[in-house]
Amino acid sequence: MGRIARSPRKRQALPRRMTMAAAALILGGGGLVAVNFYASASEGGSGGSGSPGHDMAQMRMLSTIDCPDVGNSLSTVPDAAKSRVDRRLADLDTQITDAYTKFADNKDRIQRDPRLADTMVLNPLKQQRTDSIGQIADATGQPDLNNKGLAACTMRAADVQASNDGNQADAQDNGQGNGQNLADNVTASGPARSDFVDIRSVRPNAATPQPGRGASTGTFTSDCGRNQNGKRNPDNVIVAPGVSNGAHHMHDYVGNQATDAFSSDADLARGNTSCRNQGDKSTYYWPVVRVLNQGNDTDARADGGGKDKNVGKIQTPVQATIQFVGSPVSKVTAMPRFLRIITGDAKAFTNGNANANASWSCTGFENRQLKDKYPLCPQGSKVVRTFKFQSCWDGRNTDSANHRTHVAFADKRGACPAGFKAIPQLVQRIVYDVPAKAGAFAVDSFPEQLHKPVTDHGDFIDVFSDQLMGKAVNCINTGRSCA
Repeated sequence: MGRIARSPRKRQALPRRMTMAAAALILGGGGLVAVNFYASASEGGSGGSGSPGHDMAQMRMLSTIDCPDVGNSLSTVPDAAKSRVDRRLADLDTQITDAYTKFADNKDRIQRDPRLADTMVLNPLKQQRTDSIGQIADATGQPDLNNKGLAACTMRAADVQASNDGNQADAQDNGQGNGQNLADNVTASGPARSDFVDIRSVRPNAATPQPGRGASTGTFTSDCGRNQNGKRNPDNVIVAPGVSNGAHHMHDYVGNQATDAFSSDADLARGNTSCRNQGDKSTYYWPVVRVLNQGNDTDARADGGGKDKNVGKIQTPVQATIQFVGSPVSKVTAMPRFLRIITGDAKAFTNGNANANASWSCTGFENRQLKDKYPLCPQGSKVVRTFKFQSCWDGRNTDSANHRTHVAFADKRGACPAGFKAIPQLVQRIVYDVPAKAGAFAVDSFPEQLHKPVTDHGDFIDVFSDQLMGKAVNCINTGRSCA
């Protein structure tokens, strides 16, 4: 098998003739608020008179940095260029993180002189990205990367609904609703009250294709615990191999205990596992969930933690279920060893939700699934995260340049795309006992993603023994439930 290597408060009075994009910036607990003041008529603007009323109509709430995802633009990466490209892609993530931190940490200076948003943050970031993208283009033989406008980043709104409603206070106080000021902890990095919704207000929306005559209806469950031993790091060996803190947020791990940024396939094959069946040395990992109103964890000054705007108490799941299921239209074939699958998108808030896939719900309400909201669960109910991984494989590669195109999702009927074959589908269900209050908990994220629930994601590397994979496939294809 080949491996191919690898995004209403009172307004201030403002001068009429300002021509920079950000004319005023105000930082609150839910995000950095930027007032966009476009060019007046005397500077070639479209407003005609350049009146204050026209200018004020252009205002938006802005609170984060939005950069094009370069990794998604890669088609192929030569084997000889893998490590160099991985390093440069990781550099791009670090550049955004550093720029966002500078943006947030200099809120007072930027408010006094809005031009600093460009000179201090966006312009230096563009210069850094131009250099890194050029190196990726050279390494991959894709010079067109330099001409796709990937280097320039912009500021964007964190919570359009809060802005439209004039309910800026909700975004600023993080919606904690519990008498404690969470802004001291989460500063500009979220979440906002509007990121939460009462699960009882959500209509049932979960649908599962009905199995047909050739379906594979069995299941295989691997008991790997719930990370009681606290194996965590901010690495991502799939996306940023060889790079410490490549994720800029903390991951929980179950299964393979040898996993970090520097793990080779041979390291994983030799590693210990938390799974009850020792034939499963697979790596399963996901961003941690934190409670935000109970102080900080031991990583408050560390990479992936407080240094990357991830604060609060890390929560160990009360339950973590790992199950492999079949196809509603066909039998499944064995996964190749060391197959890598990422589901969801850690940058979905800025990338858009095309690759968003994690779901949030509550026990007792799991026929109601959310992708872009955190659930508020009624008394006696717990928060549930569900990851349903891609279940179709191209039959050749264990990875791809963007870590996505070697696998695919089945269609609504459960059929794989042409050229792909059905494999056991990994389904993870992770349960937490967290406060049922808006703003009280959040998933770790890249800092500029503002802890939005849509950025949730899961990662998997298959390290089943051949014997155990054969057993799993047989159980699934013959309609049995095995462990």
